Amino acid sequence: MRASPRLLASAVGGGAFLKVPSRLTSSSLLFPARIGGSSVRRRSASHHQSRRRCLWTSTCRALYKPDGLEIREEGQPETLDYRVFFLEPSAQKKVSPWHDIPLHLGDGVFNFIVEIPKETSAKMEVATDEPFTPIKQDTKKGKLRYYPYNINWNYGLLPQTWEDPNHANLEVEGALGDNDPVDVVEIGERRAKIGQIVKVKPVGAFAMIDEGELDWKIIAISLDDPRAPLVNDVGDVEKHFPGTLTAIRDWFRDYKIPDGKPANKFGLNSAAADKDYALKVIAETNESWAKLIKRNVPAGELSLV
Repeated sequence: MRASPRLLASAVGGGAFLKVPSRLTSSSLLFPARIGGSSVRRRSASHHQSRRRCLWTSTCRALYKPDGLEIREEGQPETLDYRVFFLEPSAQKKVSPWHDIPLHLGDGVFNFIVEIPKETSAKMEVATDEPFTPIKQDTKKGKLRYYPYNINWNYGLLPQTWEDPNHANLEVEGALGDNDPVDVVEIGERRAKIGQIVKVKPVGAFAMIDEGELDWKIIAISLDDPRAPLVNDVGDVEKHFPGTLTAIRDWFRDYKIPDGKPANKFGLNSAAADKDYALKVIAETNESWAKLIKRNVPAGELSLV
């Protein structure tokens, strides 16, 4: 998994991207298909409540069908008390969007959990240090945080992934992981809602380096988007969403500048890596999450509930 393939730089319509050799295919990187298979779907809610089962080789978690979960808001939006919880409806039992929702649905499709809807500026995020990891608005010095301008895409995380702060990525300047789930930038035309679980296919990735920490940005598109059948790799983004790759890189490079901080940097020659590389990142960070949830590595202040 952690072999360092030689990267080949290419250019598409002015937007550079990186390609992984064809030998590094998704079939060799991703996870057992039975995560989203019929054997999981047949499990009842009562079975999930009674005990957690080993559903695949990496870990033991109760996996919940996203379509069967409810969203519960507690507190008022844009307050310190506001939380968005995920519930298993038959028992009104809270579950973790980070740990209890399956990552992989098969055929290159993944669950993406929306934290920040497009064209909004409140900096919402999964509270990784709170039980059941609800979504809340980030704070700094006791004050709610906002981006200096709206984000132009749906933004959130891939469940069951983790960027290990003890792992130095030799392909990205030896940067250590940022101790969070992997981020997703979803480029489709529809605006999602906070807590919405969207089926997406990854098509590329940026290796953002934020104050020395590696903070992957997976580029993905919702399966429901009208242009989704046309976008299957990073080159297709430039073709069907011209200028989007540059806009994403520039937005994440510059958003801290109005607060007096330096611009963020990017590894991999500041280029967007291709789909196969994005799938490799997802597979590796899913593997890191599995080690975390099995307590093979220290969790620190992270909630594993």
